[in-house]
Amino acid sequence: MEIRQLRYFIEVAHREHISDAAIHLHVAQSAVSRQIANLEDELGVELFERVGRNVKLTPIGKIFLEHSISALQAIEYAKKQIGEYLNPEKGSISIGFPTSLASHLLPTVISAFRKEYPNVAFHLRQGSYHFLIEAVKNRELNLAFLGPLPAKDGFIDTTILFSEKFYVLLPISHPFAKRKKISLIDLRDDDFVLFPEGYVLKKIAVDACNSVGFSPNVTSEGEDMDAIKGLVAAGIGVSLLPESTFYDSTPRLTVKIPIESPEIRRTVGIISPLNRELSPSENVFKQFAIKFFTVLGKYQ
Repeated sequence: MEIRQLRYFIEVAHREHISDAAIHLHVAQSAVSRQIANLEDELGVELFERVGRNVKLTPIGKIFLEHSISALQAIEYAKKQIGEYLNPEKGSISIGFPTSLASHLLPTVISAFRKEYPNVAFHLRQGSYHFLIEAVKNRELNLAFLGPLPAKDGFIDTTILFSEKFYVLLPISHPFAKRKKISLIDLRDDDFVLFPEGYVLKKIAVDACNSVGFSPNVTSEGEDMDAIKGLVAAGIGVSLLPESTFYDSTPRLTVKIPIESPEIRRTVGIISPLNRELSPSENVFKQFAIKFFTVLGKYQ
């Protein structure tokens, strides 16, 4: 079995058409057909069945596809590690991050890292909270920033970088806008602007409201931080957001006010796999981030 055969097989499986796969692979259609036939002969099973001009995976073909993708990912990762062991300061790092950490944490730590390691390349992947956890588990990523950190399990390790409070963000015209502190129960009659269902920041906000005896009346939703802040600035409602999202400034036409009770906090940190080693470049970055936020200390 050859790596080339696996690459051809995966391409045909994704495109469900041998000619299209051949065009994408820049090889002759006959070469693709021959390699697929050789692979099926070696395995002793049919991986595809013809459906008109297309091909579709057989049940055993679907199983083999899953393992083929994992095998190629492992090979590419091994090649990457070999290159980085030769020179860890010229490697590449893939990092996942959620929208709530995109405006300040990510650019701050990466900018500081690149001053010391200018030849390391970055590939950044934004994603939802649950997507990033799964991406680390299934080898799509080895590092991801998250807040709050999930519980450790048999697949992921967690490292806390800092902990931060949540604030209430109000329109400047709100009756409570001049308060020094606010109790969450005082907002029980307000409209809320939160992230959509499935976002962890919405769960934190809803759970906090529930803990003091009310369910927030969510009238508007936004899928990124700027959208949430913009809707609050327009007077649509109030929101609960973590402290680091206000680091540069509080949006115009809004005020942020500390929450007196209950105290709402989240941990922010890095997740990495437990069942495989980080590459040298990734490990250098992880240790740098831990030291960076320990020294910075401003979020504690």
